[in-house]
Amino acid sequence: MRQFSLPFGQTHLSFQIPAYFETDELNPAPAPILENPIDKIHQVLKVPLNKLRYQYLDHSPTIAIAINDKTRPVSTPNPLNVLLEDLDGLGFEREKITLYVGSGTHTPMEPSELPRILSDDILQNYRVVVHDCDKSPMVDLGKTTHQTPIQINAEFFHNEIKMAVGNIEPHHFMGFSGGAKTAVIGLASRETIDMNHAMLTHPQAKTGIFHLNPMRQEVEEIGVKINLRFCLGTVLNERKEIIDVYFGSPSFVMNAAIPKIRQVFGVSMPKAYDLVIASPGGAPKDINLYQAQKGLTHAARITKDGGWVILLAACPEGSGSASFEDYARAAQSQQAILEHFDRGFFQVGPHKAFQIARDAVRVNIVLVSEIPPKEVKQWKLTPSPPHLLQSLIDWMLTRLPQDARIAILPASTRTMTEVNHE
Repeated sequence: MRQFSLPFGQTHLSFQIPAYFETDELNPAPAPILENPIDKIHQVLKVPLNKLRYQYLDHSPTIAIAINDKTRPVSTPNPLNVLLEDLDGLGFEREKITLYVGSGTHTPMEPSELPRILSDDILQNYRVVVHDCDKSPMVDLGKTTHQTPIQINAEFFHNEIKMAVGNIEPHHFMGFSGGAKTAVIGLASRETIDMNHAMLTHPQAKTGIFHLNPMRQEVEEIGVKINLRFCLGTVLNERKEIIDVYFGSPSFVMNAAIPKIRQVFGVSMPKAYDLVIASPGGAPKDINLYQAQKGLTHAARITKDGGWVILLAACPEGSGSASFEDYARAAQSQQAILEHFDRGFFQVGPHKAFQIARDAVRVNIVLVSEIPPKEVKQWKLTPSPPHLLQSLIDWMLTRLPQDARIAILPASTRTMTEVNHE
């Protein structure tokens, strides 16, 4: 028997597969971590990719720094701490620096939750604003090439220097996360996010596509429009350690980081699998179904038509979207959801139902989570409790052909899977 242990929330779930099955464990490629990450961050801050240095700017401007909320991993060390230390050492005034937590359409973080993403020192010495896409005052900057309204947190926009700090990794429809996205989506209005995300049905709106992805390129366009000057981006491993770090204008940072991400996180295989057992990667990747669905996309991409995906996602915060729940509960079937979106419907929240349905009409999905099974069934998914995982797998193996191929994805959200049909 082969033994496996996959991340599940703050812990792991273990199971075994008989050795006579062809079973592949698909992980990101091993990559060395930075030996002295703090020194490296200081180094890139001094020598930006596009040579524009804040060190030579007037030291009395107001500075806005967009950061991610609790749904994104925080590395050790946190690059934000190093950036603030550098700004402080150069004489930039702390009172003129504000951190903006990019919530997007997520539920805004409560003040009591901020220690999950920010150190006590930062919370004591810097002003922190949590963005609310429905309530925060917005500035209207016209429309994009795709006619999406450009509505961004007004207070953030009116700062003289604007920066973004976050990690860069594969994204299931934006192509790649990070860069300008941290501010452009994180600090936008619901209308802006809805209009941008409505392009997720575009054939190029998928993992690993940047320059031809209309959603991602619109983010880049808005980043220029709001004058987002600097981006500090990190590439992390599953232990939230820093593999590499980049600093400069958002476009320079993304173009420098993407080859590294493809090298580390790209995984291809000659043919699809009968069964894929996947974990988004544990907390915070599976904090709720809204986030865990990203891992489902990468698992389903390498699953045969009619095959099975077992998604191991703790989801301690449930679905993460009341509007998703209402929509999925009211829908007659997964096929009905697809047809509704095909007729032109779009709304963030329900869009997760569309993304799940797109996979569910082709493969069978079982969600192993802490969510009450009754709720999962209402969302048109098959639930299974964590303590019965081995029984579920044993049952499933009896229904697979003898020559079945099985894939194990311990970090499915960050693993850019692809079946090579050549």
